[in-house]
Amino acid sequence: MYHFFADSSQMLDDSRILEIAGNDYNHIVNVLRMKEGDEISVSTRDGDGKEYRYGIEKIEADRVICELRFIKEDGLELPSKIYLFQGLPKADKMELIVQKAVELGVYSVIPVAMKRCVVKLDEKKAASKVQRWQTISEAAAKQSKRRIIPQVQMPVSMQQAVKMASEMDVRLVPYELSEGMQHTKELISAVRPGQSVAVFIGPEGGFDDREIEMTREAGMEPITMGKRILRTETAGFTILSWLMYHLEQ
Repeated sequence: MYHFFADSSQMLDDSRILEIAGNDYNHIVNVLRMKEGDEISVSTRDGDGKEYRYGIEKIEADRVICELRFIKEDGLELPSKIYLFQGLPKADKMELIVQKAVELGVYSVIPVAMKRCVVKLDEKKAASKVQRWQTISEAAAKQSKRRIIPQVQMPVSMQQAVKMASEMDVRLVPYELSEGMQHTKELISAVRPGQSVAVFIGPEGGFDDREIEMTREAGMEPITMGKRILRTETAGFTILSWLMYHLEQ
């Protein structure tokens, strides 16, 4: 079943009719070669939590007309909103991080310019990168049949990230010098549905000492993820997987 996202302006007559044009039209007609009578799965871009099943009624020269068959409200999203505060990595690693984080159920990705980040983005480059990362988020959301498209936010400083996270219910800071795996397990298992969860992941060089102090001063407690040192992309995938396993209903 192919999954698409639609704006409310495309859903007419109280969502009974859906009109698809542009890139999605091209994908349906020329790439997937779907036919009249085929069925597609659709979620709204504003994230109303529903899955709309439409049948393709008519394929015109520049648009596909679909008719609603039924609506599913089975809550495929995780019951907690997880925010990934990711230290900017080198090369194209951020593309992989965004893709897999979306597949694992993240609610939003916030790139963070930390002291040991090799990558430095000015405002123009950052806007271009975020646009690219958001496109990857949407593709991953389609592939994994998410009900929402997770937002990739503009890069922030570590100070801004800590301030944002201070308003969240649970704050997790995996740190290579931390010990006590039992404490990590207790924190993960204590996360409850409805809570917001901030996850901080350092860049390739890890967190600077002052950054860890900053998180402690904000009431966060660094945790361990085991005895092995994980790459920045692996660390994020690992803790998101733990949270998904714990929260999945």
